[in-house]
Amino acid sequence: PMKNLRKELFSVMLLNTKHKLIRTVQICEGALNAAYVEPREVFNQAIRASAHGVILTHNHPSGDTEPSDNDINLTRRLAEAGKLVGIKVVDHLIIGDNSYFSFADNDLL
Repeated sequence: PMKNLRKELFSVMLLNTKHKLIRTVQICEGALNAAYVEPREVFNQAIRASAHGVILTHNHPSGDTEPSDNDINLTRRLAEAGKLVGIKVVDHLIIGDNSYFSFADNDLL
């Protein structure tokens, strides 16, 4: 499970038009506190799978699910990139110790 990892792992869940899961793709693995994500990698995978939407996911090895400024900025960047290619960022989930943070549930998308 993502919550047990020592490094940040960033994955994207690719969704069809009914928001059903097509598949999950690992985009990158980062250091202890950062994963480096390129929008082209996220949306290249989504376009190739004919995805209609995506859910971004990554873990915080510290267990704290509070989003960092980098997390917030990355989410905004990816949401804007998604608009350009017609693929909606449905949510971004941060996985921690026995909990998660949803950008959508917290009105950050």
